Formats: sequence, structure tokens, C-alpha cells
Amino acid sequence: MRFTLLVAACAMATMMAVTPAAADYPERPVTLIVPYPAGGTTDIAARAVAQAMAPFLGQPLVVDNRAGAGGNIGMAVVKRAQPDGYTIGMGTIGTQAINEFIYKDMAYDPAQDFTPLALVFTTPNVIMVRADSGMKTMQDLVAYAKGSRGKPLTYGSPGVGSSVHLTGAYLEQIAGIEMLHVPFRGVAASMPALIGGQIDVLLDNLPSALGQLKDGTRVRALAVTSAERSPSLPDVPTVSDSGIGKMDVTAWFALYAPAGIPGAVRDRLITAAQQALQTDAVKEQFRSVGAVPGRLAGRDLANFEDQERHRWGELVKAREINAN
Repeated sequence: MRFTLLVAACAMATMMAVTPAAADYPERPVTLIVPYPAGGTTDIAARAVAQAMAPFLGQPLVVDNRAGAGGNIGMAVVKRAQPDGYTIGMGTIGTQAINEFIYKDMAYDPAQDFTPLALVFTTPNVIMVRADSGMKTMQDLVAYAKGSRGKPLTYGSPGVGSSVHLTGAYLEQIAGIEMLHVPFRGVAASMPALIGGQIDVLLDNLPSALGQLKDGTRVRALAVTSAERSPSLPDVPTVSDSGIGKMDVTAWFALYAPAGIPGAVRDRLITAAQQALQTDAVKEQFRSVGAVPGRLAGRDLANFEDQERHRWGELVKAREINAN
């Protein structure tokens, strides 16, 4: 009896110690680590959701860009952070579903070292050429790639292991072509390379490229990689429309906390993210850049990640892609 009372007293003391802290969370600003450079799609997603979540949390979210190693550096920072809810990260299809298959020494385990919070948005990738390029359609691109002798068709991406890089590898597979991948440090470097003629084709997430595509004077879209056309570019066909093969690829971006975060703090963050994503302002902001707000959270997001890891892991192995 005495032992039972002692256990009950300890449990009560633990609840009293934890519950007030959870109830008061957050008492200071929350840092949102973005593992890619400013200006790219991950950064766009992070800054939009950070601004929208702040009123629901009662504290600002401060965006901190920690780029490098295909997003691995930034997500390693999130892993090492105290699991108290004051440091979270913007993971991506690359950091959470692809990198483990192409980097030999990963500083984190995407399935074990994080607590999935909420899917922020999804968006297609877009295949672009210079406005004056002789390639007008995806059929032209395939014909050029197959007909080139000694000078392979070059395509740029925001980096090795990004969903954009894997989209290029997937395109090669379904179209039966070979291209030369040229990785860049984000769209700030890859877009000028396309415009300047250093590469033939550029693949990127739609939000990063939409401004240039809407302008239309320097770059032109051949196709989007999603199963359906993007409302932001209704006149641009999908890859599947071209008849060269079936493709349904969308990039995704989601919030994560370090593993071990208290359940009450986790739930507070998930609720704030879901409330932010349901606001008209966020829906309109995402629509304007060609993105769709996410609906998955918690365990549902974790299950989705597992499916994505299986899908992209098989492609990486089949194409023998690595970070070297």
C-alpha cells in the first residue's frame, strides 16, 4: 500500500512538473531551421508558414537558413537541438526520403531522429529551357538527347539528391535517354546558368521558378511533373501529356521537431500549423506560387514518409545515384 502511494505521488509530481511547462509553451520565439539557401522553395514554404503560425502560437517563428550537403547540415542541427519545441525544422522530400540513399555518412536517421509535425505544401517540379531554345516540347527534348553525339544534353538542379535531381533521373528512365546532371547551390545559381546558356535545361520546384516563367522573356516551361496540370501554368502540359512516359512527381515540404519532444508541445505545434494552413491568406499565398497546402500531420505524415522512402530508394539504387 505504501509503495502504491509512493508511485502515485511520484506520478503526480511528474505531471505537476511537466504540465505547467507544456501549458505555458511557447514562452519565447521558436527557431525554424531551413536546410537550404534563402529564396528557394523550401525557404518560401518556411517563411509563409512561420508568419501564419505566429498568431496561433503567440510567439514569432524565426527562420534560420542552414544550407549545405543537400539539406543534411540543417536537419542535423534540428536533430541535435533540445526537444523542447523551441527549435523545429523544414524537412523536404530530399532530406526525409532521398538523402539516406545517396549519402554514405548521414548525421541523422530521418525515420528515428525527428517527430513529424505537419505537411506544409506540395508542388510539382517544372522542366524549363531558355526562351529562345529550339526545344519547344518534351518530344523535342527527348529527340535532342537521343540525337546528341559527344555533347550530352545538360540539365541543372538545385543540388545532388534533391527531388529535382531525382526527377531528372526519373525522366531519363521513362524516356530512355541520358542527360548530364549539373548540380547548383539553389535556384539563385541555377536560373542564371540556364539564362546564360551554361546548361540546356533546368528542373526546379515550381514556386522557385514561377516568377521567371510568368515573365516569359528569358525562360519557358516545357512541362510540369505532376499528374495534372498546374492551375498556375494551365497552358503548360504535364510530362504524361507528352506521350513519352507516365510521370507523377511532386515535391513536398513538412515541419519536424527533434525526437523526444513532449506530447503536449508536439500537439500545440501541430495544431498551430494546421490552423495556419487553413487560413485564407496562406491558401492564397500558396496558390499564387503553384503550391497546395498539406493535410497530413503526425502519424499520417510519418506513414507517407515511409512510402516515399520506398519509392525513391528504389530509383536511387536502380540509377546508381550517389553524392559523389
